[in-house]
Amino acid sequence: MNTTSEIPHRAGYVAVVGRPNVGKSTLVNALVGAKVSIVSPRPQTTRHRLLGIATFQDGQILLVDTPGLHSSGKRAMNRYMNRAARGALMEVQAAVLVIEAGQWREEDGLAYQALAEAGVPCILVINKTDRIKDKGELLPFIAKVTEGRDFIAVHPVAARKQDGLRPLVASMLAALPESPPLYGEDEITDRSERFLAGELVREQLMLRLGEEVPYSTTVEIERFEEDGNLLRIGAVIWVEREGQKPIVIGKGGERLKEIGAGARTAMEKLFGRKVFLELWCRVREGWSDDEAALKRFGYAE
Repeated sequence: MNTTSEIPHRAGYVAVVGRPNVGKSTLVNALVGAKVSIVSPRPQTTRHRLLGIATFQDGQILLVDTPGLHSSGKRAMNRYMNRAARGALMEVQAAVLVIEAGQWREEDGLAYQALAEAGVPCILVINKTDRIKDKGELLPFIAKVTEGRDFIAVHPVAARKQDGLRPLVASMLAALPESPPLYGEDEITDRSERFLAGELVREQLMLRLGEEVPYSTTVEIERFEEDGNLLRIGAVIWVEREGQKPIVIGKGGERLKEIGAGARTAMEKLFGRKVFLELWCRVREGWSDDEAALKRFGYAE
């Protein structure tokens, strides 16, 4: 905590909201300084609300990473993700609307409308500015997207390169109440290692599988045991159709081995210890449109 009396310590919750694939989780990880949210180039990689704890000298920002708000998709999973994103707005002091530099789509408007209806003070973050070759295009774009919309601050950033984050942090802290830290200085998330292990396996599925299959998969951790400095983890990759199982496993089990190796490496880096990981692939027909299955696999408010 800051010991100078001139700068009060602030702490509170900030929802990170936006359409799929604008870089919300990348931004959360950059602010926290550790990988608490999985990232892939695919939309809807984030399926859960997740808290990232960013601690600074004069404040603590509790970042609520949310699934991307989207208008398409009628399945139970899509409804769950939209509920999770909108529900996050009920318990925060401020919000960040993340959009992609040079783009304003219908779903960006949907996300802004959800924030306006919730009455949450909102900061606009224009991400991926490193992809804009002519930076002179940014000012007209900012003028266009802010016209008729109420933002307490606007920040162009490149979260992947950690550019523009300091001014953003200052704006976020200014929107929060004076408060002592709400979590310990060394805490980075409210989620368990067991939950994070499942997410890291799912990240590998998003990165390594073809177009549609990743959206039909989920991960269930069946075993999570500490053996001295070793973690023994057993995980089931669930798919929706029998024909998807050989795609996940690959010829001679090679793809499943690659998924396991990538996930294990990420776990060891995050958890700071050795990991023994076993993976299985099983079929549960239509799980993503089955409310009971969603609850079993941890998709619950």
